[in-house]
Amino acid sequence: MFLALNEMKHEKVHYGLIVTMVTLIAYLIFMLLGLMLGLAKENTAAVDSWQTQTVILNKGANINLNQSVIPANELPKLKAGDSLVGQSPLVITKKNGADKQSAQLIGLKANQAIAKKVTLSEGRWWKKANEVVLADSLKNKGYHLNQKIKFSGQAKTYRVVGFAKQSTLNVTPIVYSQLSVWQQLKGGRQFGASAIFSTRQFKYEHDNLKSYTKAKYVQKLPGYSAQNQTFAAMIGFLMVISMAIIGVFLYILTMQKLPNYAVLRAQGISTGTLVRATVSQAILLMAVGGVLSLILTALTSLTLPEAMPFLINWPLAIGLTLVMVILGTLSSVIPVKLIQRVQPLDALN
Repeated sequence: MFLALNEMKHEKVHYGLIVTMVTLIAYLIFMLLGLMLGLAKENTAAVDSWQTQTVILNKGANINLNQSVIPANELPKLKAGDSLVGQSPLVITKKNGADKQSAQLIGLKANQAIAKKVTLSEGRWWKKANEVVLADSLKNKGYHLNQKIKFSGQAKTYRVVGFAKQSTLNVTPIVYSQLSVWQQLKGGRQFGASAIFSTRQFKYEHDNLKSYTKAKYVQKLPGYSAQNQTFAAMIGFLMVISMAIIGVFLYILTMQKLPNYAVLRAQGISTGTLVRATVSQAILLMAVGGVLSLILTALTSLTLPEAMPFLINWPLAIGLTLVMVILGTLSSVIPVKLIQRVQPLDALN
């Protein structure tokens, strides 16, 4: 380590460039990780806040809430923790028809589990059929308490009485209303619900209905799996690239220092000492670059707009940093082979 540190102090520019490259690549990795987790959270925030364990859908819906409708005469007997959920995509506007916003209508019954688990950031829960609770994010779009809004294509107005935290589904803000409002949009009370969300873990299959675990339901959210797999692949490629970069830089530097290593070998410095110095350099370079990138990511997260879905899982980010250090250590094997071939007699050349 002594030899590695002194060499890095002597070659500040060379090693500074390597640290800069590692820092920028790691910074890009952590930004992609934050976007991946942020978008994933935006997809499932509501389902998570409902403490969902099991979802019952129509069998023909392909585990897709948008396609599922359960007739009222097919609803199973509900138990504690079960909630009827009516879901429908819609567009909301202010009373004057301005500022159209895509949203997901979620119809609920006030005495069931989900309505009791939704956390309000402002206002109160609805009491009448013409009252709604909006997702917190819609406050940034100019919506406020006691405001009158419309559903696109309808003349009826609804009054905003509250705003709810963690209320997005498929990266779309939620409008909470009474289940009867959803039934009216669908065409009548013959439609019982879109699905049943439950905090219980159980299996159910009967006639046209089937239960699914939360994990399976989430994986079938439109675009969810493809999105996560794309980000994961990008992060994986960048980590491999960072390993290749550190290996190439160390290889070039080692090539340039072979005469110096030959002199050191002639002075009695063992090959093992030189190898340990090179490996130590790789570890230090990756560790310093990783720490600097974590600091940059933390500072960047403070400046991002609220509209940008960004979430950093620090234990995961630190774990990725350790993986990068390990990959950097493995990449140092390439220059190590050059060092092992250096002989004391090479110093005479």
